[in-house]
Amino acid sequence: MSPLSNRTVATIGSGVMAESIIAGLLRGKLVGPGQIVGSEPRPERREELAGQYGVRMVASNAEAAAGADVILLSVKPQTLTKVGHELGGHLKPNQLVVSIVAGATCKVLTSLLDHREVVRSMPNTPAQIGRGMTVWYATPEVTEAQCDQARVLLRALGTDLQVEDEKYVEMATAVSGTGPAYVFLVMEALIDAAVHLGFPRHVAHDLVIETLEGSTAFAKATAQHPAVLRNMVTSPGGTSAAAIHELESGRLRTVLSEAVWASYRRTLELGADLEKGLGLNEGASDAAGNGRAAEGPASNASTHRRPGR
Repeated sequence: MSPLSNRTVATIGSGVMAESIIAGLLRGKLVGPGQIVGSEPRPERREELAGQYGVRMVASNAEAAAGADVILLSVKPQTLTKVGHELGGHLKPNQLVVSIVAGATCKVLTSLLDHREVVRSMPNTPAQIGRGMTVWYATPEVTEAQCDQARVLLRALGTDLQVEDEKYVEMATAVSGTGPAYVFLVMEALIDAAVHLGFPRHVAHDLVIETLEGSTAFAKATAQHPAVLRNMVTSPGGTSAAAIHELESGRLRTVLSEAVWASYRRTLELGADLEKGLGLNEGASDAAGNGRAAEGPASNASTHRRPGR
């Protein structure tokens, strides 16, 4: 029996990611349409989701959250304060809030909502097709049963990883959360290079997509270190060796590392801005402006890792 059996799930904000969770929960038969209620200000969007999934859609955030066992907070960071004020003081102690709001720290969420049972999570774009990677952290007040509910909810998006310290969610934002952007940029660059060589664009697209997908599947199936796999295809004096020499000369590793750190620093800044807006960061350290102070995640970051479905 699913931990969400006989439970009601509310989605506050019904954008693409919330729809992905709704679709995943229904596809996996983890809940029925009657167990889901969503809030959405646009009438046409409410009609669309109600018609496609058979779920109940309302205009009021407070109405959607009332009586729900699990509340998915899926709004844009710039509207979080407004939504939080609508919900704050109306949540019951046994309700679980699962946030996928970028940059919103548990400190912000618990203060804004006046509620302690909170899960902060960071999914990524492939979650839209059930192939995402979501890293999440639960506040100490979240019970084991509620953790099971959060886990089932987030697995509707793909694979989940629960961590013991909230800082790993911030780090994951720069790696798995922003990671698809890095991959898509590399994908775009390889396609353009193939076109420059003379391939038609649609052929170049297929060559690159299948190569990336196959390489990822191979790495996952063999569980070998990427360096070992790279050496498999790098013959002395060969074409791969020549290509890799150019990539290393162009500081590929360093540029990627700097990109990850830039994303991480920006994540800290977003959280600090939200806390400042609520008057919560008086006397706080300047970690947001000096992300490298937190360099070096501990080796025991993960506590749970499960398949997406």
